[in-house]
Amino acid sequence: MARTMVLIWAFSVLLVSTNLAHALGVNWGTQMAQNLHPSVVVQMLKDNKIGKVKLFDSDNWTVKYFAGSGIEVMLGIPNNQLSTLSNDYGKAKDWVKHNVTKHLKDVNIKYVAVGNEPFLKAYNGSHLKTTFPALQNIQKALNEAGVGDKVKATIPQNADVYDSGTGGPSAGDFRKDIRDLMVQIVRFFNANNAPFLVNIYPFLSLYENPDFPVEFAFFDGGAKPVQDKNIQYMNMFDANLDTLVWSLKKSGAPNVKVMVGEIGWPTDGNKNANVKMAKKFYDGLLRKLATNKGTPLHPGYIEVYLFSLTDENQKSVAPGNFERHWGVFRYDGQPKFPMDFSGNGNDKMPIGAKNVQYLPAQWCVFNKDIKNMSLVTNNIQYACSQSDCTSLNYGSICNNLDKAGNISYAFNMYFQMQNQDVEACDFQGLAKIVKQNASTSDCLFPIAIMSDGRRLNMVTGVSALAGLLTLLALF
Repeated sequence: MARTMVLIWAFSVLLVSTNLAHALGVNWGTQMAQNLHPSVVVQMLKDNKIGKVKLFDSDNWTVKYFAGSGIEVMLGIPNNQLSTLSNDYGKAKDWVKHNVTKHLKDVNIKYVAVGNEPFLKAYNGSHLKTTFPALQNIQKALNEAGVGDKVKATIPQNADVYDSGTGGPSAGDFRKDIRDLMVQIVRFFNANNAPFLVNIYPFLSLYENPDFPVEFAFFDGGAKPVQDKNIQYMNMFDANLDTLVWSLKKSGAPNVKVMVGEIGWPTDGNKNANVKMAKKFYDGLLRKLATNKGTPLHPGYIEVYLFSLTDENQKSVAPGNFERHWGVFRYDGQPKFPMDFSGNGNDKMPIGAKNVQYLPAQWCVFNKDIKNMSLVTNNIQYACSQSDCTSLNYGSICNNLDKAGNISYAFNMYFQMQNQDVEACDFQGLAKIVKQNASTSDCLFPIAIMSDGRRLNMVTGVSALAGLLTLLALF
């Protein structure tokens, strides 16, 4: 009897491990005025059978809620910690002790993401000297702690670390300015059985290049194929991933495991960022993943983390207003459109966050009795610089509001992101609090959710002002 029970237990563990190995992953970022409680997020993931989560930090308070969930966790180390971890091995050992081994008994930690796209051209080489040493120190510390066989350190890289010039994927190689460094890194991955984590964004190719063939961003086969030697590429994802495969091969590390750390499509903030196109993209991607056919040069299963779980209303909009709208779910964990995470085409609304606590049902709106409009422009500018007005810009969901609607939306976003503080709905006498829902059929005026207790500092400065020109032109 005991032997039978052991065999049943072993089979169960094997079955769970197999299911997790092929489970879909998702990124969960927390750059929001109010965040969902981690326990709510864990339940969301379980309800939707999403078995892996990638975090952008290693906050102990957050990580502990994954204990016993079976969800595979990738911890994150922000770029601003790379210098310290690269220069002081003792700090790396402490980091592993407090963020990995502390939780491993109860939390299924599989990877540590060292930095986040540290070699982006936009960083002007800021992290070139610190990223690899930090990676080495973290993996060494994992090994010395006796968990290096279970937990691997990697680096989430933007796909701009390699390119193929004007050729196809077979011309792919790592960027000339970082090639020697990338060769060292991928050979380190190979020696430590760690994966190469790449972020691929067909949407950004479309956003940055008006001549980019739209259908090539999707998976429906409607694009003009790209011929590369004897291979035809029908979509950007396959071509991009195979460019990486060629780059690894030319670097002497062809067997390094490849994972997609971020991929998704935003639903607002740009004319091409909308629910219709997002659904088309996800339907095609998930259908492709379900076949386990991979790409021409990377056949088989591909491990993928969708970006992202929820919208984040405090992300920098320097890359574009769409940055705050990558979520498959809204800010409050409610789904945006029907989909099937399994890729089998059985579309239905994903299961939204449960037991979410909202602030009172009240909105801050423009007082239409005001006749003197001279104070409006400055107050809108202030409200938007301290909150999120990206949904008001051209091509966005709330772009068709009238003048009063635009003012009200800006005032309400500030009011909600300030946790409905009464003083946050004044604006020199221009605003008032109402109980009647200010939303329209096309534009949601959100109600803030109860904070999880870790409220971030409000976004300020020019990064939050993108798109205000369109709004201010109304006055």
